[in-house]
Amino acid sequence: MRKRTKEIKIGSIRIGGENPIAIQSMTNTDTKDVNKTVQQIKELESVGCDIVRVAVLDVDAAKAIEEIKKEIDIPIVADIHFDYRLALEAIKHGADKIRINPGNIGGDDKLKAVVDAAKDAGIPIRVGVNSGSLERDILNKYGGVTADGIVESALKSVSLLEKCGFYDIVVSLKTTNVPLTIESYKIISEKIDYPLHVGITEAGTIFSGTIKSAVGIGTLLYMGIGDTIRVSLTGNPVEEVRVGKQILKSLGLAKGGVEIISCPTCGRTKIDLIELAQKVEKATANINQDIKVAVMGCAVNGPGEAREADIGIAGGIGEGLIFKKGKIIKKVPEDKLFDEFIKELNDILKEKS
Repeated sequence: MRKRTKEIKIGSIRIGGENPIAIQSMTNTDTKDVNKTVQQIKELESVGCDIVRVAVLDVDAAKAIEEIKKEIDIPIVADIHFDYRLALEAIKHGADKIRINPGNIGGDDKLKAVVDAAKDAGIPIRVGVNSGSLERDILNKYGGVTADGIVESALKSVSLLEKCGFYDIVVSLKTTNVPLTIESYKIISEKIDYPLHVGITEAGTIFSGTIKSAVGIGTLLYMGIGDTIRVSLTGNPVEEVRVGKQILKSLGLAKGGVEIISCPTCGRTKIDLIELAQKVEKATANINQDIKVAVMGCAVNGPGEAREADIGIAGGIGEGLIFKKGKIIKKVPEDKLFDEFIKELNDILKEKS
C-alpha cells in the first residue's frame, strides 16, 4: 500500500496524498536559450512528462523562466545551487517550485529570504540531498556515505525550513547506489510525511541507467514509497519520461500508453521478429491511449499466449497472423504484415478515442 503523504501543489498539479505519481525530467539545454528550452519541454510534454526542472546558473537563466512558462503547459522547477539570489530571481519570474540544499544556500538570513519569497509566491521547496555532497561532519560521524547519514542530512535541512515556518516541502535523497538509495528512502519514509521525489542519480546510459532506475525506483514504488519520480539518464530526456512511464505501468500505477508484449524468439520463429518488434515499438512510442500490443514469433502459440493483448502479430513461414484479443482476424504476407498491423491498430485507436 502506498504511504499517504502531505499533499503539495506544484503549479497546475498536486502531488502526495492520493494524487497519481508524477513523472519529472530535466532539460539539458541552456535555460537562457528560451526557444531550445521550450522546444525540449514540449517534446517532454508530448510523451507524458508532468513536471520539468531547469538549471538556473545565473540571473539571465532565472529571468528566462518567465518567457518559458508562456509557452509550456507543465510546472517548472528551478534548480538552484549555492547562490540564494538566483532562487529569489527564479521565484520572482514564476518558478513553480525551487530545488535547493538549505545547508549551502549561504546562511540563516539568506535561507529565510528564500523561504519568505517562496511563501509569498505560494510555491514549495524541494530539499535535494545528494550522496556526493554530504556535509563533512556527517561523513566523519558515520565513517563515509551511509543511509543514516543521508537521512540525517535531509532531516537537518527539513528542520531549517520548518524553523522558518515553512512546510510545503518535498524531499529527495539521491545516490548512484541502488541498495543505498532504497535503504535511505525507507528510513526517511518512516520519519516524515512530506512527499518524496525518488530516483537513482547519475544512473548511467540509456541501457544501464534504465536497469538501475527500474530496480531502484520500482522497488521503492512497490514498497509504497514515492510521490514523484525521475529516471536520470545520459541521453535525450524524452527517454527518461518513457522509461518512467513503463516503470509505473509495470507496477499498475499508471494508465495510458502502449504496453508491448514480445517473445524472445526461438528456433520456431521464421520471420524477422526482432526488426518487426522494434518497428512496432517505434511506431507506437507516442500513443497515449491505454493499449496492449503483442509481437509473437510463433503462429501456433502466439495468439493464445497473448490473448490479453488488444492487438497482436504472430509470425509464420513467410507470412504472419494479425489477431485481436487472441482471435485471428487475418493472415498476411510477411512483407505486408507491419503495414496491415498499423491499419488495424489505427482502427482500434479510433474506437478508443
